[in-house]
Amino acid sequence: MDDRPLWVEIAERAGGPRDAGPEVWWDEPRPHEGGRRCVVRRRPDGTIEDVLPPGWNARNRVIEYGGRSWRVHRGRLVFTDWSDGRIHLCEPGGDPVPLTPEGPARYGDLVVHGDEVWCVREVGEGHDVTRDIIAVPLDGSPPRSVIRTHHFLMNPRISPDGRQIAWIGWNHPDMPWDATELCVAPVEGGPCRVVASGASIVQAEWRDDDGLYAVADPDGWWNIHHIGLDGTATNLTPLPLEFGDATWKLGATFFALAGERIVAMYGTADERRLGVIDRPAPGAPIRDVGGDYTYWAPALSSDGVSVVGVAASPYRPYEVVRVDLESGTREVLSPRKELPPAELIPRPEAVTVDGVHAHVYPPSADGPAPYVVFVHGGPTSSAPPVIDLEVAYFTSRGIGVAEVNYGGSTGYGRAYRERLRHNWGVVDVRDCETVARWLTSTGRASRVAIRGGSAGGWTSLAALVHSDVFCGAVSHYGISDPEGWAAETHDFESRYLDGLIGPLPETRQRYLDRSPELHAARASGPALLMHGLEDKVVDPSQSERFAAALARHGGRWACLTFPGEQHGWRREPTIVRVLEAELAFYGLIFGFPTPEVPPLTLEGTA
Repeated sequence: MDDRPLWVEIAERAGGPRDAGPEVWWDEPRPHEGGRRCVVRRRPDGTIEDVLPPGWNARNRVIEYGGRSWRVHRGRLVFTDWSDGRIHLCEPGGDPVPLTPEGPARYGDLVVHGDEVWCVREVGEGHDVTRDIIAVPLDGSPPRSVIRTHHFLMNPRISPDGRQIAWIGWNHPDMPWDATELCVAPVEGGPCRVVASGASIVQAEWRDDDGLYAVADPDGWWNIHHIGLDGTATNLTPLPLEFGDATWKLGATFFALAGERIVAMYGTADERRLGVIDRPAPGAPIRDVGGDYTYWAPALSSDGVSVVGVAASPYRPYEVVRVDLESGTREVLSPRKELPPAELIPRPEAVTVDGVHAHVYPPSADGPAPYVVFVHGGPTSSAPPVIDLEVAYFTSRGIGVAEVNYGGSTGYGRAYRERLRHNWGVVDVRDCETVARWLTSTGRASRVAIRGGSAGGWTSLAALVHSDVFCGAVSHYGISDPEGWAAETHDFESRYLDGLIGPLPETRQRYLDRSPELHAARASGPALLMHGLEDKVVDPSQSERFAAALARHGGRWACLTFPGEQHGWRREPTIVRVLEAELAFYGLIFGFPTPEVPPLTLEGTA
């Protein structure tokens, strides 16, 4: 349901005069075109046009969640296509030409250097996967492997003199928000040096040939550091604020260099601002240029004069915004989005209940109302308080929403993030329960249900069977059997549960104790289960097995599957059907009519 572009880029016009101004490129989802992502460009005169021809889809499957899928090279588009996984070169208005051979390889985290594109290459399926950083000539010559050091790699960056490459790597069982290494090596081959380690490093950019700026959290917060090639590190932003976030997609740009300046997003999960550090040094002031936007996505690009990013607020949808770095003047570049009337857009209230962070969206009706606790995925992620038409869909129909940033969420420092360590299925459930009880005790909520996607689906099902607070649960492509999921999921997350629950087989009893499937007999209400049949992250059998467990124990459920969908909803018919089914489900468990949507039948004992 997320309509924000993933990436933006400022690019010079090929052969055009500089004083005409640069072009701005971005990619955007097209649910009405089968869910493809289309790259578009905005010319200096303000006209916007598609660059990617119909039928092509700028996505990739690197670590299954994808990574930077396109770049601009002298007015041409270099991109990875979802259908064949290959890298292609496309002249605007022309047909894409493949640059990489046919085969099982996947490519992502693209960056252009000279007449080559450097990227991460991934080969293999399941848990048997290898990765390296390669250089792909844009003239069609064969790619060559450059770096092969870690099981996971990202952030290839070439030094200004073209002689060195920097990258970030990590190995199982770490996730990139646990610990990574920042490495440097000669481009033409030579020994690799680890210049920073022992923390989560999520982005690095060359300051000059002798050092880099990097977002890392050795002090418990993702701050911007200067890293020397001798391994010395200086924290330039020693603040209890996050200048980075969890790396679920490769290629995130949490900050951009603008000459001597650094432009960065920073804040907490309650508000993420945009600021400029004019003279980077420890404790240097941050000049805020974010305006009334309260969330900036990690997709910043700068030409030294301005910065372009993707921003939103509780009252403004995701927009591509250009900011002049001197004046702070902001200009919206993307087309205007049609929104419902203002009175139908709920106003979020940030609350903290017994140390648990949440954003509450009251319904349109007064008095106690049914509420749904929204649980974000990840679980190492967060829910920002921005306009969300999915939330408005329910609040406009009298259902309140509380988005809970439970322990384990990003945006509040490492200590809050690690509250979930070995406690997944315990802390997340308890924190959601805490907010739900607060909603009822304060007279806001009459009854409370819970819903979430992926890891949020796990928490929703775990809360349904391990708590008596929730009268029903909705799981979008969620996990119900953690031990089975660890064995069958993709390589990137195959050791994730080592930190979330514990290593197997030593802590197997925790998996059994927390499994929603094994405790379905204790469900406090019905469940609505929805899953894409091409999901490689959470196999559809996870939903099917939970439905079967409810059936064995006299529970009630509905299970909907969607051909052609992966881990998340991208096609317009699916998005509509999912929302309508969820509303119908709430009508059944909360006891109100929903004549505007198709009826939903619950299986099992009435």
